[in-house]
Amino acid sequence: MTEKEKMQKGMWYDANFDKELLAERIEADGLCYEFNHTHPKEAEKRAEILDKLLPNKGENVSILAPFIADYGKNCFIGEGTFINYGAYLMDGAPITIGKSCFIGPNCGMYTATHPFLAEERNRGLEKAKPITIGDNVWLGGDVTILPGVTIGEGSVIGAKSLVNKDIPPNVVAVGNPCRVIRAITEEDRINRKK
Repeated sequence: MTEKEKMQKGMWYDANFDKELLAERIEADGLCYEFNHTHPKEAEKRAEILDKLLPNKGENVSILAPFIADYGKNCFIGEGTFINYGAYLMDGAPITIGKSCFIGPNCGMYTATHPFLAEERNRGLEKAKPITIGDNVWLGGDVTILPGVTIGEGSVIGAKSLVNKDIPPNVVAVGNPCRVIRAITEEDRINRKK
């Protein structure tokens, strides 16, 4: 079994020294570099670069530079999603972002975990667990999402939160570690009739 196959199966794999995976990351890194160094007025060129880097993104996805992904092709981004400046998607495992999501500045989604024993970690081993974000989720600025987390549809994650456990749909959750503080209700509607 190749290191890439191990990665895709959620097993321990050589992330740092395997030539195939290293080549894929260098290719993605080059595309990120191109995108991040393209003038904002060059919309067509930027779109072409993102199409190569993120072949599994939907229509009308807006991504602001700088943006970084380890592989890119393991990111699945739903139509109408907006990703603000400074996002990093560490996509050793799939990162699935639903439709019409708002991803705040400097958000990080990290699928990788490493061995606790230094000798194993120093061999370049890691394991990747998928991250799933439902439709219509809003992540505030500087949110960090750890391996294996699912955030339910319609939820709002407060700025600077560290999400290390699943978050149910339609709630407001904040903190380090992130925890649910309340449900989103009709009382949150800004144009409600009194």
